[in-house]
Formats: sequence, structure tokens, C-alpha cells
Amino acid sequence: MLDRLPVEIVERIVTKIPDTDLIAASKVDSVWWQEVRHEAYKRWKIYATIIGNIYREIQAIRKREEKEEIEWLEAEYAVEDLNNWRD
Repeated sequence: MLDRLPVEIVERIVTKIPDTDLIAASKVDSVWWQEVRHEAYKRWKIYATIIGNIYREIQAIRKREEKEEIEWLEAEYAVEDLNNWRD
């Protein structure tokens, strides 16, 4: 008999687990560990891309501020909004 979940179901379950609980889910067995590792890497790539884009936007705002295309206060508010992207 099947005493384990099919891999497809494990994949779907792992995608629903919050980031903070992924490590606990990886301790179920080796299939779960592999799926959690795969999901964590996917999420990491997404976060890294978002953070890289935010960094480039901040650099562009700073350059515009240096060229005096925008006021320093407007630049500070824009950078603060970008830094608070998780909220």
C-alpha cells in the first residue's frame, strides 16, 4: 500500500508553506527535503531579482538627485518607499 504521498502532492503542499516554516517541512523525509530545497531556491531567485531591481532603482534616483533633476526630499521619499517594499 501507499504509505507516502505522491511527489506531485508534496510539490503542491510545499509551495503553500510560508518561508519561515520551510525548514521544519524539510525534516519529514528525503522527498520532502528535496522539494523544500527546490522551492527555497525558487523563492530565493525571486527575492534576489526583486532586491536587485530595487537596488538599480535606488541608484537611478540617486543619480537623478546628483544631477539635480529632482529635489533631495523627493529622492529620500522615493528611496524610503523602495526600502519598505516588504511592507
